[in-house]
Amino acid sequence: MVARRSFLAGLLATALPAPGWAAAGSPAYLAAGKSGDTFELHGLSDTGQSLFRIALPNRGHAAAAHPTLPQAVAFARRPGIFALVIDCVTGAVLHRLTPPDGRQFNGHGAFSADGTLLMTSEVIAETSQGRIGLWDTASYARVDEWTSHGIGPHEIKRLPDGHIIVANGGIQTDPQDRSKLNLGTMRPNLSLLSPEGTLLDQADTPQPQNSIRHLALLPDNTIAFAMQWEGGASEPVPQLGLWTPGTAPRLCPPQPEEAFAMQGYAGSIAVSTSGDLIGVTSAKGGVVMLFDANGTPVATHRRADISGIAPSPDGLIVSDGQGAVWSCTAKALTLLDRHPVLWDNHLIAIG
Repeated sequence: MVARRSFLAGLLATALPAPGWAAAGSPAYLAAGKSGDTFELHGLSDTGQSLFRIALPNRGHAAAAHPTLPQAVAFARRPGIFALVIDCVTGAVLHRLTPPDGRQFNGHGAFSADGTLLMTSEVIAETSQGRIGLWDTASYARVDEWTSHGIGPHEIKRLPDGHIIVANGGIQTDPQDRSKLNLGTMRPNLSLLSPEGTLLDQADTPQPQNSIRHLALLPDNTIAFAMQWEGGASEPVPQLGLWTPGTAPRLCPPQPEEAFAMQGYAGSIAVSTSGDLIGVTSAKGGVVMLFDANGTPVATHRRADISGIAPSPDGLIVSDGQGAVWSCTAKALTLLDRHPVLWDNHLIAIG
């Protein structure tokens, strides 16, 4: 009888579907922040409410959401030595990932479409040569790595067809104090990889000292990229570019009167759900700039320490370092919610 009950229990367990994101409250976004002295990862609703919060051992940066399971990987701010795989239903840390000796995580990662593989942005600490670490999500064991085909990779994104786009920032840094070592010779690039890691296409920026940092995808698979200027301060430079593989990348300047508003620094980028707006934030400048899908400037909204941005049902959603979450349209910023949390750089959309 005991054996039969055990058999039936096992059969029932295998028949039950794995829990999805609904079990974690159906969050729409992941966001790292700091509350008091505690670093945290939050799951936010599409109206900015915090549905769960989970403590982190140190400052977080971005996160990656598993495509089906209620699991998030929280990445340390670069150069990082931890990435936590978190059960967002229970708050349990399922795995703590550590890069191989001599490597550092660089703040971002992405899952394969079926969720069986996690890809992490990494550098060889001594040289800043880029690597993409590959982790089998059944056990989160490291199984392989690819070259990122550049120096200092930051954000990586999976395209709908399974290809991978890498933002290689081009900056070599000292492994101890993060001082920048090659500003005169840096060459950032966008690298398009096959699902197997083969380099398919690559594009340099027209301005070599404009470091490519963050990525967003338009509905037609045009790649929008956000940059941070490492040159002199005498002339304004665009912080937004667009690239269609097979063509040259194109820079998208703001309105002349807003030329210096971002102060050479773009912290995050997102494309609206409908694909008609590209939003680029600058915490340094205290602005979010909006462009249409062709890169033509549409609007500029001002808010101190604004940085996180993601698509939302109404257009875009943004967060700031003072705890506020805002709806963002071409017309205005509208307050959705406010929290006793200092939001960090990114809002990561789930799904």
